[in-house]
Amino acid sequence: MSFGICFVSSCLPCSIVACRRGVRFIVFSGAFSGYATSRAFITQIKQVQRHCSCQSFNHSSKENSYISLSNENSRRKILLFFLSTTALFPTRRSSAKTKNKNPYDERRLLEQNKRRQKENNAPDDFPSFVREGFEVKVITPESYVKRDSGLIYWDIEVGNGDCPKDGQQVIFHYVGYNESGRRIDSTYLQGSPARIRVGTNALVPGFEEGIRGMRPGGKRRIIIPPELGPPVGPSTFFSSKQFEVFDVELLSVQDCQRRTIGFYSDIVCS
Repeated sequence: MSFGICFVSSCLPCSIVACRRGVRFIVFSGAFSGYATSRAFITQIKQVQRHCSCQSFNHSSKENSYISLSNENSRRKILLFFLSTTALFPTRRSSAKTKNKNPYDERRLLEQNKRRQKENNAPDDFPSFVREGFEVKVITPESYVKRDSGLIYWDIEVGNGDCPKDGQQVIFHYVGYNESGRRIDSTYLQGSPARIRVGTNALVPGFEEGIRGMRPGGKRRIIIPPELGPPVGPSTFFSSKQFEVFDVELLSVQDCQRRTIGFYSDIVCS
């Protein structure tokens, strides 16, 4: 539903603003400022016809003085209204945008996160997460690197050789953790490494970005922000948008090619 703000300079004490049915509007007059509907508008029109005559100024001096006084009072009321609103609305906007954070609360949340990580036997130099609603602050040692995409990583060991390219297959082990340092998945426990071709959208965006910069034999800790993480929902493994931490060990990088035998076709990597 829309509304309009209307100003009538002549005969302010009797000013009525017309509006179509169902549309709200604000009426500025000498003694009234509020919302009106179409019925109220008709009633006000009748009152204007009985009590107001703005087209003629040939009245007695008493009436002229009354109109002048009413006009002056109306102008003052409108001026005071806008002075108060212009001072009020910027304060509301600024108070909505600025939120003072208590350093004590942040320190308490940090200690709480570290305590949970210790209970979950998180590895050494594990990042800390200070979560306040949907806002999360990641605290890491200086050895971590943060990219423009939001991805954060730390090279525990730098391998040798070339980094993987699109179409190549990467063979790697990984251990996945949540913000509390609890282990959520591990190929070491499964007994076999993962094998994925790069550039086929088979990996989580943040995971693929992190493993692309690795070399065979390297070990890297990758911190994936929610915007680069997996989809969430009842049908997925992840139930909420959180940072995910992966310790990755890149074992090898293999070249792949398509093989066709009759009507059969597949990809072979070696």
